[in-house]
Amino acid sequence: MVNITLGLPKGSLNNINRGNTYQLFVDAGYEVRGYEPGNESYEINILNDDEITAFLTRPQSTPVELNRGMVDISIVGEDWVKEESVLSDNDIVKIGDLNYGQTRLIVAIPKDSPYNDLSEFFRTNQDRDKPILCFTEYPNLTRKHIMENEVYQEIWGDAVPYVQVRGLRDGDNKQVQVINSDGATEVYIAKGADLIVDNTQTGSSLRKAGLKELETILHSSAGLYAGISCTGEKMEKARRIYDQLLGAVTARKYFDVKFNIANDSVEEVSRYLVDNKYCSAEPTVNEGSSFSQINVLIPKNIFPEMLDGIKALGASSIIRSDVKQYVI
Repeated sequence: MVNITLGLPKGSLNNINRGNTYQLFVDAGYEVRGYEPGNESYEINILNDDEITAFLTRPQSTPVELNRGMVDISIVGEDWVKEESVLSDNDIVKIGDLNYGQTRLIVAIPKDSPYNDLSEFFRTNQDRDKPILCFTEYPNLTRKHIMENEVYQEIWGDAVPYVQVRGLRDGDNKQVQVINSDGATEVYIAKGADLIVDNTQTGSSLRKAGLKELETILHSSAGLYAGISCTGEKMEKARRIYDQLLGAVTARKYFDVKFNIANDSVEEVSRYLVDNKYCSAEPTVNEGSSFSQINVLIPKNIFPEMLDGIKALGASSIIRSDVKQYVI
C-alpha cells in the first residue's frame, strides 16, 4: 500500500462552467466527498481509494507546495507552474495534460489606447515623468516578458523592472514597475494602472471592463503535476491516477451510439461507417434473427452527419449515450 497526497484546485478549475474537477474525478470512478463545486472543504475524502489523501489547494500556492513536498501531486494550471519557475529551476514534473481549463495569459490596456503592441507602448512612454505601472498576479512571468521585449532592451538595457509583491521589493528600473494584484486585476486600470497582465479564456470579461488585449504571453491548461516527494511507488500510483483522469477527459469528446438495422443492410451500413471514419476499425455488430444492433463510439462533433447517413440507410431505435471513461 502506498499513501499519496493529492492537491485539488480551489477556484475556477472547479467551477461547473469551466473545469469542474470534481465531476472529472467522479467520471473517472472516484467517490469524492467535500469537493462539490461551491461547497469545497479543505479536507476532502476519496471514499473508494484509501491510498489517496486529498486537500484543497489555491492554484497560486500549489507549485510551492509541490516544491516543498507538502503535496505529492496536484492538478494545477501550467501558468502557475511557470510563474513559480521563472527565477529558478524547480523539481515539479508534469505527469500529463488534462485538456481542460484552457486559458491565455495576456497583456491588456484600455480599449481606447492607440498602441498595437508592447514595443509601441514602451517607445511612446519612455520619457514620461510618471512610472509605468503594470498590475498582475504573475509578477515573475510579467517581468520576464517585459525584459524580453526588444524596445525595452533598446531603451533600458538589462535594467530589471521594479517588482513589488506586498512588502517585498526588487529590481532597479523604477520607470517600469510590476505590482502584485492579488486578484481582480482588471479593476486596476480604472484606478490608474497603465497595463495589466491577467489570464482570460475568451476575453469577454476584459472587454466588459473596457480593456483590449495587447499581447499573449502564454497558453495554459490544467494538468496533473508531481512534486519532489513523488518518487518510486508514489509516481507509479500518480500515473495510474492520471490514466483514470485522462480516460474521463477523453470520454467527454465521444458519444456511444447504438442502433438497429435489418440484417440484409448490415454490410452496407458497416461499410458506410468505416469509409466515413465513423468508427475506429469496424463497428460492433450483435446479430439477431431479422435485425442486428450496431454499436459505434464516435466523436461528438461528427455525430449529426453520421445520424443523417444511418437514418437514410434504414437505422431505427437510435440511442445516443454519454461516455464516462475511454482509455485508449
